[in-house]
Amino acid sequence: MRRVVITGLGVVSPIGCRLDAFWKNCVAGKSGIKTVERIDLSDFPVKIGGEITDFDPHDWLERKEAKNLDPYAHFAVAAAEMAREDSNLELTNPDRVGCILGSGIGGLQEIEQQSHRLYSRGPGRVSPFFVPKMMLNAAPGNIAIRWGIRGPNFATASACTSSGHAIGVALDQIRLGRADVIFTGGTEGALERLGMAGFCSLRALSRRNDEPERASRPFDKDRDGFVLGEGAGVLVAEELEHAKKRGARIYCELIGYGMSDDGHHITAPQPEGLGAKASMRLALEDSGVTPERVTYINAHGTSTEFNDSAESRAIRGVFGDHADKLAVSSTKSMIGHLLGASGGVEAVVSALAVQNDLAPPTINYDTPDPDCDLDYVPNEARSMPMDVVLSNSFGFGGHNATVAFGKFRNGDDA
Repeated sequence: MRRVVITGLGVVSPIGCRLDAFWKNCVAGKSGIKTVERIDLSDFPVKIGGEITDFDPHDWLERKEAKNLDPYAHFAVAAAEMAREDSNLELTNPDRVGCILGSGIGGLQEIEQQSHRLYSRGPGRVSPFFVPKMMLNAAPGNIAIRWGIRGPNFATASACTSSGHAIGVALDQIRLGRADVIFTGGTEGALERLGMAGFCSLRALSRRNDEPERASRPFDKDRDGFVLGEGAGVLVAEELEHAKKRGARIYCELIGYGMSDDGHHITAPQPEGLGAKASMRLALEDSGVTPERVTYINAHGTSTEFNDSAESRAIRGVFGDHADKLAVSSTKSMIGHLLGASGGVEAVVSALAVQNDLAPPTINYDTPDPDCDLDYVPNEARSMPMDVVLSNSFGFGGHNATVAFGKFRNGDDA
């Protein structure tokens, strides 16, 4: 089987829009949650979010290009360009290069703005760019056009599992010989009035408006909901021999993935985490590693009552006694929930964790919850040897995906 490695990383997030700044803040446990300023939430019960404030699309796109893309695609293009630069990759064989990205919603800002035009000014005033701006596949499609790449190219849509599915499919495409390089991960720009209103109506969001930096608190007993964020995470997944031939720097190896569904409820996880267990077990099986080799799990860890307890039970159900030796943390404590982009950003974190032998913290962890009884790397990053790292993504619809990363070894075994 063709081996796949990670040779480039790019990220746009509430704690940094460059890889070095993002990782520095992630390790330091810095919160990117604040009172939202870009949109008016004065009439909303929730006024906080993981808003990106230091990103200018014109750093990456010509003004005309930027005007014709929704913010979720701006984030994707920027993160992909960063990943390409980071990998020092020259696209000499565009037929063998692809782009597979996940997004839960796509161009929500464009949907909201053009809907307002339709009902306030009539159908003739809806922009001719509406459909190509809002469609979910606009992000990978525009990246392909930008670079002239002609390999596998599409978007995955499975709510908050979208990026995990994208990365898993990208891994298979390279294993099967259908591409040598695939840009993969996810992007989301749902921090808009319409998106916030929907999640407020679900009563899914934290209402700690007076202390936004402490609002996202995965696995903590006093958690009261997730915090909506925005951004993108893109990885360069590359066939090993292709990477070695060009002398690429290798972060880690992408060794396997698993997918499942709860078959239980459209928004609530199966209480015992049965689908999550299946996803993790399948990832281990696909990777050919034993549970005892896993050292760290980047958890889905949303900061909601039911998700955190179900994921904790699932981890204990898969790993048994070894669960007590695992480090488990949630990046969402710092950046909020990026929906379909979460798995992309968290895959970037997982690759860096493997490379640096460092587990980032779960911040705002103050009061243990008896239903969440694992080591959540509370409040401070931890240096530790990394062998195999799992990244979990779970989403509405009962979707589950687990991606496995391993320390790169140049021999026959991952």
